[in-house]
Amino acid sequence: MSDDKTIDGTVREVRETARPASRAVPRRTWVVGAMALPLTLGAVGLSLAQGTPFQPTPVAPVAIQALAPSGATAIKGAVAEIFGNKFVVQDGTGRALVETGREGEGGGLVAKGETVTVQGRFETGFLHARVLTHGDGRTLLLGPAGGPPTGSLDWAKDRLGLGPKPDMAALTASVQAAGYGDVRVTGRGPRHFEVAAKDRDGREHQLHVGFDGQVRERPAPGLPPL
Repeated sequence: MSDDKTIDGTVREVRETARPASRAVPRRTWVVGAMALPLTLGAVGLSLAQGTPFQPTPVAPVAIQALAPSGATAIKGAVAEIFGNKFVVQDGTGRALVETGREGEGGGLVAKGETVTVQGRFETGFLHARVLTHGDGRTLLLGPAGGPPTGSLDWAKDRLGLGPKPDMAALTASVQAAGYGDVRVTGRGPRHFEVAAKDRDGREHQLHVGFDGQVRERPAPGLPPL
């Protein structure tokens, strides 16, 4: 008896081997890919101003002895010791331990004896470095670049210069209108900036400042709440 017939002789339907169903690619993915393609190909002439790494507000160095909990402070001195991704900076007033995160693993960011300027967040006895400047002027930005998540639609727009262009003067005015001074931008999110500022009593605060000008307090370890 043939394999393609039933017992009563009726021709059995021969079905094609089932093929895995192809998954539809979301339209959003196509849009992101289309916008990011010129970057992949190294297109010339596109404005990448919005895609440059975020740069925190520069802060003048203070004496190490004067270090206090802050979202944005800086020190300058000689590298005295190196311990993996941490190193000690020494000036005429004291020594401070600097933590550099993943970028500093292996201890190759600095050399013992060189003069460096380190800017970052100081809390719990550590200066968590955000900007490292060598004596010859070379500057390295440490930590996350900020902005929209890599590969997202907002990220693609940002890289092509089509993303939001926040008015820094207006945002600073919003922070000042909320009762803060000494405004220092420390980081950037998809649609907000992270800001260190001081209230009227000189106390340090961490703020979340939306591109729409809304200001709210961010809880931060080691910093007093508003």
